[in-house]
Amino acid sequence: MTAPALPHEDDILGKAYDRKLMRRLLVYTRPYRKLMYGAFALLCVEGGIQVVGPLLTRRVIDVAVPTHNMRIVVISTALFFLALVTEFVTSYGQTWLTSLLGQRVMRDLRMEIFEHLQRLSVSYFDRNPAGRLITRVTSDVETLNELFTSGVVSGLGDLFTLAAISVAMLIMDWRLALASFAVIPFVVLVSGLFRKGVRNTYRDIRVRLARINSFLQERLTGMRIVQLFGQEQGEAQRFDELNRSHLDANLKSITVYALYFPAIELLTSIALAILIVAGASRVHATVLSVGTVAAFLQLVRRFFQPLQDLSEKYNILQTAMASSERIFTLLDTRPSVVDSLEEVGARAKRPGVEVVFEDVWFAYDLAHMAKQLPGSEHDAKTVEWVLKGVSFTARAGETLALVGHTGAGKTTIVNLLMRFYDPQRGRITINGLDIRTMPLQELRSMIGYVQQDIFLFAGDIATNIRLSNPISDEDVVRAAAEVGADRIIRGFPKGYGQVLGERGASISVGERQLLSFARAIAANAPLLLLDEATSAVDSEIEAEIHAALSVLVAGRTTIAVAHRLSTIANADMILVLHHGDVVERGTHRELIERAGLYNTLWRLQAGESESPLQRAG
Repeated sequence: MTAPALPHEDDILGKAYDRKLMRRLLVYTRPYRKLMYGAFALLCVEGGIQVVGPLLTRRVIDVAVPTHNMRIVVISTALFFLALVTEFVTSYGQTWLTSLLGQRVMRDLRMEIFEHLQRLSVSYFDRNPAGRLITRVTSDVETLNELFTSGVVSGLGDLFTLAAISVAMLIMDWRLALASFAVIPFVVLVSGLFRKGVRNTYRDIRVRLARINSFLQERLTGMRIVQLFGQEQGEAQRFDELNRSHLDANLKSITVYALYFPAIELLTSIALAILIVAGASRVHATVLSVGTVAAFLQLVRRFFQPLQDLSEKYNILQTAMASSERIFTLLDTRPSVVDSLEEVGARAKRPGVEVVFEDVWFAYDLAHMAKQLPGSEHDAKTVEWVLKGVSFTARAGETLALVGHTGAGKTTIVNLLMRFYDPQRGRITINGLDIRTMPLQELRSMIGYVQQDIFLFAGDIATNIRLSNPISDEDVVRAAAEVGADRIIRGFPKGYGQVLGERGASISVGERQLLSFARAIAANAPLLLLDEATSAVDSEIEAEIHAALSVLVAGRTTIAVAHRLSTIANADMILVLHHGDVVERGTHRELIERAGLYNTLWRLQAGESESPLQRAG
């Protein structure tokens, strides 16, 4: 039997109101309390002005008209005009203040989320797609902006308006006021049905929009494959299905709104009819003035508008609670790799770097690792260990190479050394200090890294080489020249000012790899990590890189992950990994003479490099 699928976090709407979440949200408004209080004050003034017009109408009809007193009419008209101007000014002011409040809160929250994301461990990004995290920073924060601009403060203003109008009606004539309130239970019922309908349609819209975004992201990223295999028409049909599904969900939402607003208008008309019927007999009996009835007709219409607005603000509040829950879940996530705040000792900072792995065990399934520890037969069967008791020493100034089949654990060793992950058992030391006791920034500043999957930012070449290192333009050029990248860079129209495309897509793979070498040289780090560093360059460029590397590795500790065994034949020590174990170690000559796994890999690669004629001979 298949287990029921758990709802995706983007599909959950959450509670309509959560006191704890709201308390955390309001913390972000503390620096801008003046804006919030000012907006609320203006909303209260605007709500109070709602009763001015009806009161003036009552005075004109009941006093000015019977006595033909034009002075009262002129004064009432002037006061009404003044009320309109005041309402315009307060409406403009509160809109500007609430928008400013929302934008500033949104800026602060986005900054906090982005800074927090940069502190999270790499394992978190392994489990969470980039699109979901982008949604946290964009859509969810934008929903909270709507909460502050159109929800919390405006909702309080609506409540104040309702209170002001209710008090005015009760003071003028409480019997007529109660008659006007007779339809309020039906308004509450209709609004409840509306909220339920909007809740369901909103969830459907968001789910379908998420599917569209996911489909677009994947297809745009893989557009070359789509075009290569001629799948344009098929993908267009799939997108049309998703698009139509999104359209249908929006049409349902429109239907709910199209039914709700006429229903409120109908109830408002019924309230007006009840008011007229209830007031007519009392006016005929001369116990109620015509002006009071006219004032009530205006007040009742103004009374139902805030009620209608509160229903929409309920939906804003509900979606904001769901968004804030997702945001705070992200912000409450703690890095699995804890940064040390202690200063490192002089031993770690000395020029020579010695790296030691001591009985290191590691598995990527960190949740499972919390319950299982190595050391028993049961553990070996239930835990997929990537590294199993790996121990070695990379001495200062020497080159240590890691070789083995795909999945043997070579890149994992590099990731552990940079503390993208922490081992579940054992320790890694640099100059005798456990790297877990070193601040991450200081640890990584000691490392120059060239990765297999080269990442370049959408900026100019000089910025990509320099990154955050405060080096001069001359040093940038010198670093590029050491690996032969200077010759290629000067061939671009703007040289070092040439702006690269996303991920460096505007240049070749080999050129990107040269720039990554220049970046590592510019860092001038005592520890050099090379992860398949020459896997994507042609023979001519590779020869230039090897010439530069011979200078670069001098005096530096180098750990190189190699696929081409010919590139590490001169390494001081070679480790052969197989399914997480170090099965062989030694120099190139020693491993060849041993006739083990390394010798087999060497012969396989040598055979692949021979031409068909050589093999035939």
